[in-house]
Amino acid sequence: MSLKFAFSRPTQSDEETGLLFREYRTAGYAGLQLKMGQYAPYLQEPERFMEEWGSLPGITSALIAGCGLDDDGRSSLESLFDFGKRIGAERIIICHGISRKHVTHDDIRGYADVLSELGKAAEQQGLALSLHHHFDQPVMYREDFDLFFGSLKEPTVGLTVDTAHLVKSGISDIAELITSFAPFIDNFHMKDYAGGNWRVLGEGEIDFEPIFRAIRSIGYDGWISADEESGGDIREGMRQCLDFLKSGLQLADNPDKK
Repeated sequence: MSLKFAFSRPTQSDEETGLLFREYRTAGYAGLQLKMGQYAPYLQEPERFMEEWGSLPGITSALIAGCGLDDDGRSSLESLFDFGKRIGAERIIICHGISRKHVTHDDIRGYADVLSELGKAAEQQGLALSLHHHFDQPVMYREDFDLFFGSLKEPTVGLTVDTAHLVKSGISDIAELITSFAPFIDNFHMKDYAGGNWRVLGEGEIDFEPIFRAIRSIGYDGWISADEESGGDIREGMRQCLDFLKSGLQLADNPDKK
């Protein structure tokens, strides 16, 4: 697989969702990574999703889900695996929806066991399962990454690296994390951050130069998604984010041209 650009952002209405679905290809993206609200109306009708949107290449490069890992959470993920298979999704990205505040190291080891098994179930449906670390979720601090990925019994869970959530969680050396966890990284969510808010790429305070260099240094060859959650205009966000990603990677390839 060659490096591909995807776009992801929340939408507030059917009209916004339709605009996103219709225009991501025109804007230059190879795919979308769908928020839960964008695919949830079709969960019981995968054939309707295929009828309306199934002809669009890359529209289901990933489905993003938030849940716990109790019985209900595992059941909902297993149902999502079936839905994902039916609509041709490549990857399920899980945001583990419980607070980090009272999570112990033993808990994180246990979550690794559960997600390892769920990763096997996803593979049986032809899907990849990727953990999206998150501010105030179980894998949040730098040591949590070592503990979680070091506890996986099998390599059935990938890592979605989110630049802004790393910074918000107090992890400033993003390049180090990328190089350290290169074997697990199967997806990137690129977004900027400043003043406690998500920002359009290039408008925040994150230094992306070492991030782009690290992505190149590990030979990453997969999806890089602009995760645009600033609340700005959809079309302008798509344009600005793609320009930023392309120019950043080009600069990493040719640092003398800075």
